[in-house]
Amino acid sequence: MASGQGEVDERTPRGRRRRAQIIEATLTIVRRDGATGVTHRTVAKEAGITTSLTLYYFATLDDLLVAALTSVTDAYTDRIRRLVDTADDPLAGLADLIAESSGPGRERALAERELSTLAARRPALRPIARRWRDNVADLARTLTDDPGAIEAFVAMADGLCTAILLDDHDADPGHIREVLGKVLPRTGR
Repeated sequence: MASGQGEVDERTPRGRRRRAQIIEATLTIVRRDGATGVTHRTVAKEAGITTSLTLYYFATLDDLLVAALTSVTDAYTDRIRRLVDTADDPLAGLADLIAESSGPGRERALAERELSTLAARRPALRPIARRWRDNVADLARTLTDDPGAIEAFVAMADGLCTAILLDDHDADPGHIREVLGKVLPRTGR
């Protein structure tokens, strides 16, 4: 970020809008071209702004990628936190969220997967990429205290998300719930 001025600018409505515009342009590129297509120049072109403006808000490519991944994972985090805190059937809620990856949430889920996979090569992305897994583990802990079952549940949720993105048909939340439930102990909470 450029000196202290960028921090002040982000607090203004215009600064927040500009930052959001840059992040959305980044996600558009990730969805269309993959994460390797993201550069300050391509983002600026997609957003219809100058490259120097993207650099003002995001000094490095990692800063830009972290912000894009954060915008996606924050939405998932909010949904999962609500399931953990208030849902009568958090498993069904998670199944619905995962199933959205085959429909209206496909583009954002695809961008999240792409950026999360990139985290294996870009350490700056790792803490944000782990949020999904951490939140799914928190949800599993509402259903069991078995560490092995929690780990299997997280792996199953990850695998289902990937499989849905690879398939070319709508996902069935009931089936997803059933599959997720198979990794939980029968005597869970």
